Amino acid sequence: MTSAVIVDAVRTPSGKGKSGGGLSEVHPATLLSGVLSSLVERTGIDPALVDDVIGGCVTQAGEQAGNISRTAVLAAGFPEAVPATTVDRQCGSSQQAAHFAAQGVMAGAYDIAIACGVESMSRAPMFSNIQGKDPNRGPIAHRYPDGLVQQGISAEVISARWKFDRTALDEFAARSHQLAAATAASGGFDNELVPAGSISADETIRPSTTVEGLAGLKPAFVDAEFKARFPEIEWSITPGNSSPLTDGASAALIMSEEKAAQLGMKPRARFHSFAVTGDDPLLMLTAVIPATRKVLARAGLSINDIDVYEVNEAFAPVPLVWAHELGADPAKLNPRGGAIALGHPLGASGTRILTTMLNHLEQTGGHYGLMTMCEAGGLANATIIERL
Repeated sequence: MTSAVIVDAVRTPSGKGKSGGGLSEVHPATLLSGVLSSLVERTGIDPALVDDVIGGCVTQAGEQAGNISRTAVLAAGFPEAVPATTVDRQCGSSQQAAHFAAQGVMAGAYDIAIACGVESMSRAPMFSNIQGKDPNRGPIAHRYPDGLVQQGISAEVISARWKFDRTALDEFAARSHQLAAATAASGGFDNELVPAGSISADETIRPSTTVEGLAGLKPAFVDAEFKARFPEIEWSITPGNSSPLTDGASAALIMSEEKAAQLGMKPRARFHSFAVTGDDPLLMLTAVIPATRKVLARAGLSINDIDVYEVNEAFAPVPLVWAHELGADPAKLNPRGGAIALGHPLGASGTRILTTMLNHLEQTGGHYGLMTMCEAGGLANATIIERL
């Protein structure tokens, strides 16, 4: 089968997803067009050669509606003949876009594709595309009579059932900021960042974060209804040990190894294995565990063969429960910090993490990288790449 390779990958800095954030004045299609243009500038690729652009976006409403990927392709000046589509697998949308792009190359349907993603949480607020408190309750009420819960409650349930106390969560959150700050200070992010809006560096990283400071934050999801339903919850999830609202975009240029050779381009990594799976939609965030087991089995690798693990830090208990269940080396887990520090611009997070993981492998001489992302509804994607 044809190999799918990554020729380049870029991202915007993470902007605070609120009014006054460094990217809040930028239309999301403009954010996305910026990383598309950057791929062209950095690689010299003729955009007319791109067979498809597959973008991830979660809140497809307002400025993010109407196939934002196509809008961004046109805004970037690509030929009108270059198509684009927008996918939604919730937080894993652009990771899924990368799967679709790479799998299209491997199947021979594409020679060249771009996987990308965008989310402006300041301009298209989360849940603004949803009508009503629980619009999908009816069709699944027979199966889940007590109803499902929002992700913050799922994070609380996971923390309680796996016995991660508030201190453990805050220690992990502080670690995320410390690692991200150290990477930024050493120039570790420089090769992946494309200036956008008014910023050229991540504005979500807080280098001064301490466990003591985080301890003063109040739990964010306390709810009387859920107190009765889940008496084991200790209410430990706060804004400090969760990912912040974030604006951002990211993109990866993917092609067949043969096409890269024809064009004289040097691939940076090869897609090795893919997996996607579902899990308990009440716990919701734990599907990263079976997704990882599935992708490792497909790859014929063990967790110890992997040089870096990127597990999206939607909430601190997610990477903690993943590491506990997989027996993973904590030193290899999100070594440049994760979404708690670097932000979680929903639809852009998949290719953002892919970009950061690729640069880490190159800068440390690692061979295999594994990334996985929890997604609403109890879903998760997992990807293994191989540095070339």
